[in-house]
Amino acid sequence: MARFQSPLRWLVTLAALLLVLALALRPSLERSISEPEAPAQPSTPELTEAPSSIDEEPLPKLRSLAEVDLDQAPARRQLDLQHWTTVQGARVYFMRADELPMLDVRLTFAAGASRDEHLPGLATLTNAMLNEGTGERDAGSIAAGFEQLGAEFENSAHRDMAIAGLRSLTAEDKLTPALELFTAVVARPSFPEEALERLRDQMLAGLRFRLQRPSALASEAFWTDLYPAHPYGTLPQGQAESLVQIDREQLREFHQRYYSAGNAVIALVGAIDREQAERIARRIAEALPQGRAASPIADPFPIEPGHRHIDFDSQQTHILLGQHGISRNDPDYAALYVGNQILGGSGFGSRLMEQIRETRGLSYSVSSSLVPMQAKGPFMISMQTRADQVELALEVIHDSLDQFIEIGPSEAELQRTKRQIMGEFALSTASNAAIVGQLGMLGFYDLPLNHLQLFLERVQALSVEDVRAAFARHFDPENRLVVTVGPTHNEAHTETQTETAEQEPDA
Repeated sequence: MARFQSPLRWLVTLAALLLVLALALRPSLERSISEPEAPAQPSTPELTEAPSSIDEEPLPKLRSLAEVDLDQAPARRQLDLQHWTTVQGARVYFMRADELPMLDVRLTFAAGASRDEHLPGLATLTNAMLNEGTGERDAGSIAAGFEQLGAEFENSAHRDMAIAGLRSLTAEDKLTPALELFTAVVARPSFPEEALERLRDQMLAGLRFRLQRPSALASEAFWTDLYPAHPYGTLPQGQAESLVQIDREQLREFHQRYYSAGNAVIALVGAIDREQAERIARRIAEALPQGRAASPIADPFPIEPGHRHIDFDSQQTHILLGQHGISRNDPDYAALYVGNQILGGSGFGSRLMEQIRETRGLSYSVSSSLVPMQAKGPFMISMQTRADQVELALEVIHDSLDQFIEIGPSEAELQRTKRQIMGEFALSTASNAAIVGQLGMLGFYDLPLNHLQLFLERVQALSVEDVRAAFARHFDPENRLVVTVGPTHNEAHTETQTETAEQEPDA
């Protein structure tokens, strides 16, 4: 028995050792079993394969701006313009644009401040009152109506014209009620008394605020002196004496006379066809008061040159220098437009900016403006400078303008400005809102339907001599008017000396 127990004990012992050895080697066995599955993790292969797919389909390379041919004008939008006149006499300008399901409508009337006659402010107040009530709706209801339809209404009045505009979606359930509301606002305003008093108070407050702004005072004085006894010479915002005299009946008479179909230009741009455009224009023209177009504004009489100074307590003096310019139909418009851009209308690259700001440091900014209107609008140069530098600033402006008239622009300036105008033109017709504004302008100034194309062709054909000669024909140095608003020179000089003395240490 003892001989059998001893081998059995050795077998049991050997089994126990094998068991202990197996337990000790288990982790390494488990690792050796799991390691082959590690590369099978799903994310790793995708991440490593991604770069190869990019290499197979590379993105387009970014082109350098240096590759752009600056001598070539950028691509322009093709404008398919159409024009007709309604039975009521309204001139209609239409362009179909299907890119967006929207319609822009602009009505332009010869109903600006130049029609105020003996009541300055009448045209501005009439236009501002359009959306204050229609009889069935008050101002809040009108605003809510446009908002619920997702439509936008705009209106404004200027010296030559008054404008009312609508932007609406072209879906039938949106466009039809939006046009009905727009037509009611423009054609049948009720001019409620409460709104009249509120807007009158706002305009009177605006006039009082203007007294604190030297730039506004300079502008008003400039227009008054440049257009004495002329409709352009009055302030569109009116005067306190005239605003308090305006009543509802005068607003109705002005509206009946100048917001008539025969005095209207209807511009339409959007996703509608010619038949829809004709129907919309006809309904608007039928709803407007019936009447003829207003007489054109006569050109102003020549004025005597002069310098008017208005005392104002400020550190800076505002300067306006200018004279009569041209009407919008003048054949020299393209040459003067280009010349003005070179002289002071193009911002930091202009000749005046170089002379006033960069060479002499007289001002941060200076600019020139050509404002062609129905009659001769103004050409003006504006800036502000320290009061004791006014004489020098005026000398530089006069010299720069005289030199421009005598010699004209350089060939490099002319070519650079042509490229700039060609580039900007593409932006001026990039949106429906911009085009509808251009169409309103064409109709109001009775310009040909291909005016925009003609303008670009004329700009391209201009020479240095063309620009110089146009400036010489229209801007006689003997007709310049100067208006300055600020402290007088002596006062400013004394104040500057006092400030300097106060800053100096005692001797």
